[in-house]
Amino acid sequence: MADSLAQLTRQIVECRRCPRLVEHRQRVAREKRRAFQEWDYWGKPVPGFGDPKARLLVIGLAPAAHGGNRTGRVFTGDRSGDWLYRALHATGFASQPTAWAIDDGMRLRDAYINAAVRCAPPDNKPLPEEFANCFEYLQREIQLLPRLEVVIALGRMAFDSYLLLLKKAGQIASRAPYAFAHGAVYRFAAPLPTLIASYHPSQRNTQTGTLTEKMFLEVFKKARRELNR
Repeated sequence: MADSLAQLTRQIVECRRCPRLVEHRQRVAREKRRAFQEWDYWGKPVPGFGDPKARLLVIGLAPAAHGGNRTGRVFTGDRSGDWLYRALHATGFASQPTAWAIDDGMRLRDAYINAAVRCAPPDNKPLPEEFANCFEYLQREIQLLPRLEVVIALGRMAFDSYLLLLKKAGQIASRAPYAFAHGAVYRFAAPLPTLIASYHPSQRNTQTGTLTEKMFLEVFKKARRELNR
């Protein structure tokens, strides 16, 4: 299993399917942000990260230009990641509450994190064809995590991507019955994992109060309760 995930990781990192994203991620890596001038930016697609035996999967949208695109690890080195790892640590899924570099000692316990799109997109807005190009990686990664019992989708786009995966696999007839709402819980017939929806911990959501830390933490508490059922 580890070798299969390692093979998929190599393929993701080498991917150049989306010219717009390739150009953007590389340009950001060259120009850098002033605060990170001393960093050697990753500047490549960002693979999933976590425990291969995970029962919890967290799906994000895409790497941040100066977060995962800089550090090489999903949700690492940006404010959204600060929120995510605090919540994971508070509910026992992460070894520490902060993640700032790929070698910071972070370990996930019974959890895995990936994204619907693996390259940092301009304005944090992937195009439909870019979602489509990355869709295979999401499918294959989930297939390589056979113990999954709960999926948390961060934001509507991650939520829709996961439902599309279920529909294409013939596991649901339609996405229509499943409305995105923060904290919504959808249970499917076994062996499909339970799906929990959450607002994305983007700066726009957190700074406007659309998403509070209490609201976000409750999503992960729900996940823990589902796993303890």
